[in-house]
Amino acid sequence: MPPPAPAPHSQAELAQRAARASVYSALAQTRPPTIGYALTDSPAALPAWIGEKLLTWTDGEILTRRQIFDNLSLYWFTRSASSARLYAESIAEVGAWFIDPRNDVPTAATVFPREVPRPSRRWAGRTSAQIVHWGEPARGGHFGAWEQPDVFVQEVCKSLQSMKKARGRVVSRSPGRY
Repeated sequence: MPPPAPAPHSQAELAQRAARASVYSALAQTRPPTIGYALTDSPAALPAWIGEKLLTWTDGEILTRRQIFDNLSLYWFTRSASSARLYAESIAEVGAWFIDPRNDVPTAATVFPREVPRPSRRWAGRTSAQIVHWGEPARGGHFGAWEQPDVFVQEVCKSLQSMKKARGRVVSRSPGRY
């Protein structure tokens, strides 16, 4: 396996990475049965699809072969490999969450460096008025909990602690929105 490219830092690198790595979403939205049947019925398509995601969306060779084969087996033997229908049916709604007016709900987030898309705190602040925790670990990607389980648990604990502290100082500018 070739080593992954370093985590992108410039706006151009982030835009290029998002454009290349988000094509799967367009396929899932427009042709969910095609990819769904391929992943469920083809013992070659499933590892190729997941392998490409691991190469593109992770922070390198930190997962063992055993971990990867366990993951593939879980999908293959349960015939649950495709989330294409979920994307096709919900992507517009989920996308709206990111452009709706600001909310006052206390928010905690962890953004791993190889995540796609990789939002900035400034961008998140446009819709979240109360960011109580913002974590940016040094390693990890889209599968952060799998790649960096100890870091993930630390981030969850920090998020919960921040939420607990914020609970007493929640200021709602729009009553009844919760």
